[in-house]
This record gives sequence, structure tokens and C-alpha cells, in this order.
Amino acid sequence: QVQLVESGGRLVQAGGSLRLSCAASGFTFSSWTMGWFRQAPGKEREVVAVISLLGGRTHESDSVKGRFTISRDNAKNTVYLQMNDLKPEDTAHYYCAASPLTDWRALLTLDAYNIWGQGTQVTVSS
Repeated sequence: QVQLVESGGRLVQAGGSLRLSCAASGFTFSSWTMGWFRQAPGKEREVVAVISLLGGRTHESDSVKGRFTISRDNAKNTVYLQMNDLKPEDTAHYYCAASPLTDWRALLTLDAYNIWGQGTQVTVSS
């Protein structure tokens, strides 16, 4: 069964840190580009960070650059999102997703991703 399961979301104070994890199963993890996305109430889902097959290349959105870091462990079939210096505007439901594509322009669009997890809630209090 193809599956992505996120964990690690919780309530945290502004300035704090969290690490989200996303465990993959049912497909060849190392052959898929991985991404983290978020959706706040009343807003569209947006890309947060993307990582290449072997982790050698990453992209972070301007809103999180310098604060969030995406990484992956192909031996554990897991992708991570380390979030530091959290702000109230980071409050959202966070999703991981997998894409069979490697074209970076396409990877910044939601349509590139075939497999999605159910997400984990991150709430940052001021």
C-alpha cells in the first residue's frame, strides 16, 4: 500500500523549533522527489520545501528560507522538515508529497505530486 505518514506537528511558541517527519511505504522512496507543503485556513496549499532524489539539491520557499531545512534518509524511507524560529504565520497543516518528476520548475507546482500524506498540524502561538 502506497502511503505517506506525517508526524511531529504540535502547538509551539513563537521562536521555537519543531522537526516534522514523513515516513514512506509501498513505493521506491529513493526514486521520488519529495516535498513539504502547507495550507493555512482560508488559503491555498503552498510549497514549503523540496528535496532531490539523493538529497543533493533542495529548494525552500522565500517565506521559510534560512529557518526551515528539508532533508531525507533514503535508508529509512523518511523525509524531514526542521523548522526553527517559528512564527505565528507558520501556523498551518503541513503535508509531505512525492513526485516522480525531477524538473525543478514543475516541482514547484502541486500538480507534480502524485502521492500525498494526510498531514500534521503545526500551531505557533505568539
